[in-house]
Amino acid sequence: MSRSRSPRSEKPARAVAPWVRTRLRTAPWAAASLASLVLATAYLAAALPRAMDAYETEGLRHDIRTAAPRNSVLELTAEPPGLELDLPVREAGLAPAVLRKQRDEARALLPEPLRTDPEQTVHGLRTVKRVDGLDPWLPRPDGISPELVLSSPSGLKEHTALREGRLPAGTARAPEAVVTVKTAEALHLKPGSVVHVPGRVSAEPIALTVTGIVEPRSPESPYWAVEPLLRTPVLAPLVGDEIKYYWQGALLLSPTSASAVLSTTGEPEVFFRYLPTVGHLTGRDADRLGAALDSAAGGPDLVRLRQVVGPTGALTTELDSIVDSYGSMRGAIEPVVAVAVFGIGAVAAVVLAMTGGLFVARRDSELALIRSRGASLTGIGLRLLGETSAVAVPAAALALGLAVVTVREPDGGSGGTPLLPSVLAASAVALVAMLVLPLRAVVVHRRPRLHGGRDDLLTARPSRRRTVVELTLLVLAVGAVASLRLRGTGDSGDSGDSGDSGDHLVSAAPVLVGLIAAMVLVRIYPLPLRWAARPARRLRGAVGPLALARAGRTSSAGTLPLLALVLALTTAAFGGSVLAGVADARDRAALLATGADARIDGTVEWTPLPAGLTEAVRGTAGVRDVAPLQTEYGVSLPSPHSTSAQPMSSALVGVEPDSYTRLARRTGFGPFPAALLASTGKGGKEVAADTERVLPAIASPSVAERLGGEPQEVVTAAGVFRVKVVAVRSNTPALSGADFLLVNGADLTHRANTALLVTGPEGGAALRAAVRAKSDDLLVSMRTEERAGYVDSPLQSGAERMYLGAIGAGAGFAVVAVLLSLMQSAPERTTLLARLRTMGLTRAQGRRLLGLEALPQAVLAAIGGTLVGWATVPLLAPGIDLFRLALATTPGFAPLDSAPLRADPWSLVVPAIAVVLITAVAAAGQAWWAGRRGSIKELRAGDAR
Repeated sequence: MSRSRSPRSEKPARAVAPWVRTRLRTAPWAAASLASLVLATAYLAAALPRAMDAYETEGLRHDIRTAAPRNSVLELTAEPPGLELDLPVREAGLAPAVLRKQRDEARALLPEPLRTDPEQTVHGLRTVKRVDGLDPWLPRPDGISPELVLSSPSGLKEHTALREGRLPAGTARAPEAVVTVKTAEALHLKPGSVVHVPGRVSAEPIALTVTGIVEPRSPESPYWAVEPLLRTPVLAPLVGDEIKYYWQGALLLSPTSASAVLSTTGEPEVFFRYLPTVGHLTGRDADRLGAALDSAAGGPDLVRLRQVVGPTGALTTELDSIVDSYGSMRGAIEPVVAVAVFGIGAVAAVVLAMTGGLFVARRDSELALIRSRGASLTGIGLRLLGETSAVAVPAAALALGLAVVTVREPDGGSGGTPLLPSVLAASAVALVAMLVLPLRAVVVHRRPRLHGGRDDLLTARPSRRRTVVELTLLVLAVGAVASLRLRGTGDSGDSGDSGDSGDHLVSAAPVLVGLIAAMVLVRIYPLPLRWAARPARRLRGAVGPLALARAGRTSSAGTLPLLALVLALTTAAFGGSVLAGVADARDRAALLATGADARIDGTVEWTPLPAGLTEAVRGTAGVRDVAPLQTEYGVSLPSPHSTSAQPMSSALVGVEPDSYTRLARRTGFGPFPAALLASTGKGGKEVAADTERVLPAIASPSVAERLGGEPQEVVTAAGVFRVKVVAVRSNTPALSGADFLLVNGADLTHRANTALLVTGPEGGAALRAAVRAKSDDLLVSMRTEERAGYVDSPLQSGAERMYLGAIGAGAGFAVVAVLLSLMQSAPERTTLLARLRTMGLTRAQGRRLLGLEALPQAVLAAIGGTLVGWATVPLLAPGIDLFRLALATTPGFAPLDSAPLRADPWSLVVPAIAVVLITAVAAAGQAWWAGRRGSIKELRAGDAR
């Protein structure tokens, strides 16, 4: 008889319904909500590094591509074969095939990431020193012989169109050349002309035969733009006792005639010109590119280049300055952007933590029951981890794919965008979403319990651990703010990892300040509720006192919603202040540059305006006011204190007091009462002999210090008179960044307006048409066009888009935080409404009850976020300069010297009001939805307490 098997020896049967699948099927909407949140958050996290890399890459390519060709090209030069060699040997070393081979070998030796365009590569032989044209029939405006550059650039046939004659051929003994159309017109050249230049060895000049006249194709292309003299002659001044003019031009020799240059006095050199390409470059290549240029200009790579072109080879370029300027701008912008990144990252992390808290709260009784029946914390944690992983991992993977597809490399380049930062960012979001639920469940249910007691802010007592954490964060926030104020965001501090950590701490300063503020608000939250509850008891009706009591019994987990809202509002306030500061700096710089909405003046100084122009401009559509000016630069100022003082000059500006005062008041640049420049009644040519008349003047500080308080005589083209400083202003609309002396134009001896400052027009078409009708020699400068010129780098526009995206994402996460906060207590509120309706509570009262219950925390968050944002901006402003983000130049080359950060009222108030309104609308919607449902389930005896 076979022995029966004991039931205890059998392995436990496999569960019929797996945990994860069962949970996802029973709560599909919760899983879908978590997946949507993870998808959106992971997409933002994965797209962020790609977007930053994209605009940095676009910025580097833009700076190199838009630079003048003479600044971006790489030019490798070398001396021709030495004089110790025989002339035939020297000429053989300059043969077209030899130079072509050297060009290709040198191009292959350029270090990565330097790459050049073979179609724009030029090589040849040229004279460094211009040679004289000896022929008497050449034009000599002031008796000075023309000076000529002899050059044999390769590819002449491809870059020119023949107009007369033929292309040059020739030899070293019978050299031939062509000239451009403009050179032929200026120097009176034609096919068959023979130009003689001095010889190096013998007294007999070298004869160069002009065989044709050519027209440059694409005159602005690098082939011609690097050396404009090759296509366009110049009438150059020779400064001596008197200024004399002479012509400078160029003769374009054939490659086979190039060695003839060796016999001239022009100090010949071989040149190889390479135009760099940018399609393969990325923002990460900036440092490598700078190092490669340094090596090619004076390092190991130059040694290798000299092995090809000779021991005198030298590489010159301004490309390194372009790369350095890009690096400087990127270094100034990156820390400012990092502040926004840290802010939105913190808000996203808090919202994900709130999601986990909502799920734990909804399943609290289920988990408590499982724990009381012997389930281990490890088992509960692993099962919950399986649930969240099944939702978060696919959502994060999908978000990563969307980020890769939607955020691509600019300009269709080949540099490639690194995938690792996006993978790490999406993985971090997935990891947080996966771990929040199991970790929080393990902490809450670490001990078995039948049910939880009251968990509200009024009765909660902060633990010692919480106090230690809050103090630690307080120390970190104080240290970060102090570091930021002392060093600024752009100072990298010490090198190494410690410096990077310090920079990250500085960038996180607004987040830390918001975190501390949120914790302080949670600490003081019960106090205003208690203060409000006492007078509320005396009111008629139960809605007010009941709402305050309910608000006071909000779960202590309400710290997270409050923290999320405060951080979101702080980020929005800081980001809005950055954008407002950038816009304000551009507006102010443009206004300083033009002085008004439009400026009309001559292309050269002291150009009188034509008669009737002022009236024509006043009648142009959109013009509200016109302020005429008479400006004279370089007026010598006397020194009443010492005859040995250093010479000093200033600009004299004659104004019309009424219109100019209105302009100064509108712009805010040195406003003053018009009565200060009241006319003396002594103006015009009739009083030219009265040099003792005294004109009241408004001066810049240095001019006022120079002239003192007594009348001083000044000698100007507008007349000789005395001026007395009656007021001092640091700036004025007429001039930007220069010393000035304002007087009443009617008191000048020789009155002639030289500029008009126009207020009102937004477009320049009508204004330019009115000006062209009077003269073609006047320049119209528009403030709007000047402002647009300050944004010429993708680095600037990309950083601004990052801040706009951060503000938008912060607003979205704030809305999610509000909804999660209301959803967490939704079942309890629904039960409360059902029970209160049995006691006679109307639906309108129910809506007011839920709205009043939700508003205290929203109002507290709005007030706290507004105050924190308002305090954070001036607190961190000394360490943040928005100059490079606002203006596409460096300090000293713009009307402004700095662009400080200032608090923007709209960025402070609007988000706070929006949070309160969203909370009220969401609470009203929840009450309306609860009123539509039946209350049978909520009134069952023994259900939710």
